[in-house]
Amino acid sequence: MHPLVLAGVFTDDPYNTYVMSKTSRTAHRTSLFPESVIREMTRVALSVGAINLSQGYPDFAAPQSIKDAARAAIDADHNQYSVTWGLKPLRDSIADHYRRHYEMDVNPDTQVVVCTGATESMIAAMLGIIDPGDEVVIFEPYYESYLPNCHITQSTPRFVSLRPPVEGAVNGLAEAGAWWFDPDELKRAFGPKTRAIIVTSPHNPTGKVFNQTELELIAQLCQQHDVIALTDEIYEFITYDGQQHIPLATLPGMAERTVTISGMSKTFSVTGWRLGYAVAAPDMMTSIRKAHDFMSVCAATPLQHAGIAMLNLGDEYYAKLKNDYQQRRDYMIETLRAVGFKPVVPQGAYYTMTDFSAVSSQDDLTFSMRMAKEVGVACVPGSPFFSRPELARNIVRFAFCKKRETLEAARERLWKAFGNS
Repeated sequence: MHPLVLAGVFTDDPYNTYVMSKTSRTAHRTSLFPESVIREMTRVALSVGAINLSQGYPDFAAPQSIKDAARAAIDADHNQYSVTWGLKPLRDSIADHYRRHYEMDVNPDTQVVVCTGATESMIAAMLGIIDPGDEVVIFEPYYESYLPNCHITQSTPRFVSLRPPVEGAVNGLAEAGAWWFDPDELKRAFGPKTRAIIVTSPHNPTGKVFNQTELELIAQLCQQHDVIALTDEIYEFITYDGQQHIPLATLPGMAERTVTISGMSKTFSVTGWRLGYAVAAPDMMTSIRKAHDFMSVCAATPLQHAGIAMLNLGDEYYAKLKNDYQQRRDYMIETLRAVGFKPVVPQGAYYTMTDFSAVSSQDDLTFSMRMAKEVGVACVPGSPFFSRPELARNIVRFAFCKKRETLEAARERLWKAFGNS
């Protein structure tokens, strides 16, 4: 059976209520998948010549040393299958990465799998630990692949709202200026069918960095309800204003019940290389590796060799990364404010969720298409990140992982369109 969705809302008992006609030659589960609006906006941007601030990929060069490492691996004929769960030297480097940065004790032989991106790492993890009928707690807004993952695993999402900051106020467990959630709402989301919670920090699309107090509550609930945490930490080194990323697995009692997911795409500006990985306790990792094996066999072998070079770049690289992105963030926020938008300042990642209601009364989908086709700056409508589209009627997401000249060109177009609003 497959989950029944009515107007985009999951029913409480989706697996016992759906009766499917077999006249279609396609699987019902894919009819529940949305089209990726993020990637659709990139296609629109390309078709109309808009500056692409929608999809989160840099338009600047990756470090020369890692490109050289990839070429060297190809020239050395490292072009065949690798061990399914990743080259041993790369797994060793990943384990060392977690020891050096987070004091996590990771066994590279039993606790690491290298996948084709963090996105595959997440679906492999969900296939490895979640059964049909299980419930998965998801903070919304959310990254768009999480719901299709629930359809694939025949699990039911339970949403907990991340709410935009109220100026000058402290809400929930968050600091002033941060997206926040209601602790009681989170507690109510956990129940007898809860199998997992997805925690994305730094968060896409909001840029929230979950703090120690918030993570401690999540850890407490996971242990109280015997729930596994799936953490998407792909933006772990892109944080601002002194914010520190804290892996949930480092909290007491969480190492054995957390699947930590990250990768090279964002940190090293190689989103097209599709290098991700997951770290988990051996019993969970066995199942995650099986799921990965029968989806993609292995990540690209020469790029895995380059991944070793990435993880050896050192702390100076990470410090420069943060500084460069903070400059881009500050420029983007100032630009949006100057033309009448109301962006939320992100604590991490490289996106800002932005209220455009002061410059347009259109809905987010219509406004995003207007932005690309008439203004010449592509963004992503907010509603695909929410289970209830009405929550994002006046919200769009901008990505600022771009060259300064790209952001300056976007500013010129935005000022021409909205500077007198």
